[in-house]
Amino acid sequence: MKYGVEIVIVAIVFLLIVFAVGYIYRKRYYKEIDRLEARKLELMHRPVIEELGSVKRLNMTGETEKLFEGWRKSWDDIVTVKLPNIDEMLFDAEEYTDKYRFNKAKETHEKIEALAEDIEEQINIILEEVSELVGSEEKNRTEMEQILGQYQHLKKSLLAHRHTYGIAAERLDELLNSAAEKIASYEELTKQGDYLIARELVLTLSNELIQLKEKMEKIPDLLTECQTVIPAQKNDLADGYREMLQQGFILEHLQLEKELQKINTQLEAYKEFLKNAEVDEVENGLEEMKDKIELFYDMLEKEVYEKHYVVKENEKISYILDQLKEVNSEIAAETDTVKNSYQLLNNDLDIPYTLEKGLDEMIKRYELLNAKISEETSAYSLLSEELKGIEKQISVMKDEQNEFTERLQSLRKDELDARESLKSLQKQINEIIRMVQKSRMPGLPSDFESLYDQAEEQIEDVYKSLNEKPLNMSSVQKYLTDARDTVDHLHTRTVEHIENAHFAEKVIQYGNRYRTRNQELRSSLDQAEQAFRNYEYKSALEQAATAVEAVEPGALKRIEELLDEDK
Repeated sequence: MKYGVEIVIVAIVFLLIVFAVGYIYRKRYYKEIDRLEARKLELMHRPVIEELGSVKRLNMTGETEKLFEGWRKSWDDIVTVKLPNIDEMLFDAEEYTDKYRFNKAKETHEKIEALAEDIEEQINIILEEVSELVGSEEKNRTEMEQILGQYQHLKKSLLAHRHTYGIAAERLDELLNSAAEKIASYEELTKQGDYLIARELVLTLSNELIQLKEKMEKIPDLLTECQTVIPAQKNDLADGYREMLQQGFILEHLQLEKELQKINTQLEAYKEFLKNAEVDEVENGLEEMKDKIELFYDMLEKEVYEKHYVVKENEKISYILDQLKEVNSEIAAETDTVKNSYQLLNNDLDIPYTLEKGLDEMIKRYELLNAKISEETSAYSLLSEELKGIEKQISVMKDEQNEFTERLQSLRKDELDARESLKSLQKQINEIIRMVQKSRMPGLPSDFESLYDQAEEQIEDVYKSLNEKPLNMSSVQKYLTDARDTVDHLHTRTVEHIENAHFAEKVIQYGNRYRTRNQELRSSLDQAEQAFRNYEYKSALEQAATAVEAVEPGALKRIEELLDEDK
């Protein structure tokens, strides 16, 4: 009995759960049905009828009539077939939900959703196409007003200023007539209701009139350039060319007559382009042509300038070459004189020959140039380049002459400087001797004597090298440098010995006051005195200073102060 009650309770609980789950699912599916119903109503109330009504104000013929019929049939199919199908499927979905057939309900929902998507896409296409048609009509009407105004303006301009368009006037008439025909075609298409085709025509016509306007703005100036300006510049250029030929200028390298013939041919071609109202190639070509003419003017002007330059500078070159020859002779003579007194390097001895050889080559080059100038068979621009090359060589040779001359002159100066330096070293040696004598040292260490002898020997080497004939200044400078270094070192060591000796003597005298009281100090001072007598002043100072500082710290500083007061 107990188990039976439990089974009943479990069954009731299970049924309650099933009922609750079923209730929740039914509520969810009913909500989806409501959403689909709302979407159907939204589709039904899309403003398709209103938009189709806006088409009726257009000319309902031709393309417009066909499009309208197609849209109307599509909308009728939606209203009479597809939306009722959605109603039936919504009813079926509700019935499946009531009976808890959720899988069938879900399948029906998906079919409704797919059909709704198809209907919405179809409605969007209708509305877009209607908007395009109506918009095309509005845009056509607005833009054609501007096009007609522009067309009238261009036509009046051609009539009023026809003479300025010259040979292009006939082609411009044709282009305007073509535009008029397109305007007439537009009106015919509009009457027939072919608004979309008319739209394409309007865009084409607008672009053509823009291009035509640009052509009509450019053609008068381009015609003037082709027929008047450039021919005048060309003729002036040809006149100037002929006049320069008569004056003896050599201008064959310019090939000007050939280029002028090319310009004539190009001008005829450009006139033909303008006759057909084609401006782009003419515009670019004329710019290049003007640049070319300007370049020829510059080249002719350069020939005139270079002639003045050649005539003027050529008169100077001969005189300058004579001057260079005189200087080379002076350098050769000076070199012979100097090499008797001084040893010169092989490179230096070769320089006069190198200068003379370079000058001979330069003279030959100049004579050849002078012959070309006299023959009057070469362009002055080419002669000028050759002349400038010779002038550059002259400048280089002048620098080489000056540099070598200064080098020769510097040998005598270097000798005088070396002799002055030798006097200074000898004076420094005498000063060192006086310092030693004045210091009253008992003697000098052996290394000092050796260093002194070395300094004397090196000074003697300098004397000998200065008295050699021919004089080798490189050797003199080496001996002089060695002697200067040794004498400077000797002076430094001398000052050091004198100071050490003087200081050691004072420290030993100061330490004598403690000699009788301190045996260790007495022994150290005896050793310091022995070192002093052996001329080892640095060692004597170190031993005495160490001993005195041990007995009386700070004594050295006081001794230094006393020495400074004595100076």
